[in-house]
Amino acid sequence: MVRATVVPGLSPADETILREALKRCSPATLEAALAYRRTGAVAAIPTVVLGVIERFVDPEHRERLRSGNTDLRVIEDLGVDSLTMLEVVMLVEESLKVSIKNEELRELRTLADINLFIEARVCGRPVPAPPRHLPAEAVQEALPMQAPFLFVQEATVGPAAATGRYQVAGTEFFLQGHFKNNPVLPASIMLEALGQLAVLFLLRSGAPELEQAVDPAAVFFTGCEGVRCHRVVKPGETLALSVRPKRIKAPLATFEGTVKVGGEKAAFAEEITLTFGYVAAVAVAGSVPATASAPVSS
Repeated sequence: MVRATVVPGLSPADETILREALKRCSPATLEAALAYRRTGAVAAIPTVVLGVIERFVDPEHRERLRSGNTDLRVIEDLGVDSLTMLEVVMLVEESLKVSIKNEELRELRTLADINLFIEARVCGRPVPAPPRHLPAEAVQEALPMQAPFLFVQEATVGPAAATGRYQVAGTEFFLQGHFKNNPVLPASIMLEALGQLAVLFLLRSGAPELEQAVDPAAVFFTGCEGVRCHRVVKPGETLALSVRPKRIKAPLATFEGTVKVGGEKAAFAEEITLTFGYVAAVAVAGSVPATASAPVSS
C-alpha cells in the first residue's frame, strides 16, 4: 500500500475538527479522510476528493460524478464555478493537510488532475506537469485537418495521453445520407476523430520519445486494428475522446483510443498507427494521409 511520506496523525481534537468540516459530506468521505489522516493511506485520497466535490456540485451533476469517469472536468462538466472551486480546494486542504497554491489550482481541470497532484504532493514526489489545454482555436491552428473535416473541438494534451471532445451538431454533411431520416454518426468518423487526436498528441505533447518537433505535414495514417463499436451516436451527443501512446519510435507511433458518450463506451481501437516525420525531414512517401478514415463499417 502506498503511504504518504509524512503521516500527520490524528488527535482526538483533530478528529473532532475533521468530523465538523466534513459533516455535509457522505459517510464514505469522512471514513476515507479519517483513514488517510490516521495511516497516510494514499488510496483514500480519490474518495475524499470525490466526496468533497460532491458536497458542492448541484444535484443534477452528482450522478455523472459518481460514474467513476476521472476525465470529468470540474468546471465545464460539473458546473463548478471558480469561487466554488476555491471552496472545494480549501476543504480538501483541510481534510488532507495538503497545500495547493492558487496558480497550481488554475491547472487542475479534471478529477484525475486533482488526484494525481495531491498524491504526488503528499508522497513527496515531484508534481507532474499538468496537461496542456487547447481550446478550439489552438486545435485548429495545430492540426492540418480543418473544417468540415475536423472532429476535435478542444483537447487536453500531456506527455502520457490526450483527451478531446467533439459535439455532433447534426448539420455535418455526411449525416445527410447516413442514414435516410435517421442520422447516425459513422463509426469511421469516430475513428477519424481518434486519429486526429493522436496527430495532435504528436504535435503538442512534448512526449520524451519525440526527439524533435513533428512536422504537421508529415503525419500519415497507416492502420487501425482491434476496433469495437458499442453504441450508436446521434446528433446532439458529445464524443469524449482519449488516446494513449503504446509505442513511439520514429517514424511510427501506435496509440490505443477510446470514444465515450455520456460515460458509456461508444468505440474502442486497440491500435491506431501513424507514421510521422520531424520538422525539416522528408515526409514518408506512399502513405495514406492522416485525414483518411479507417475502412470500418458503421
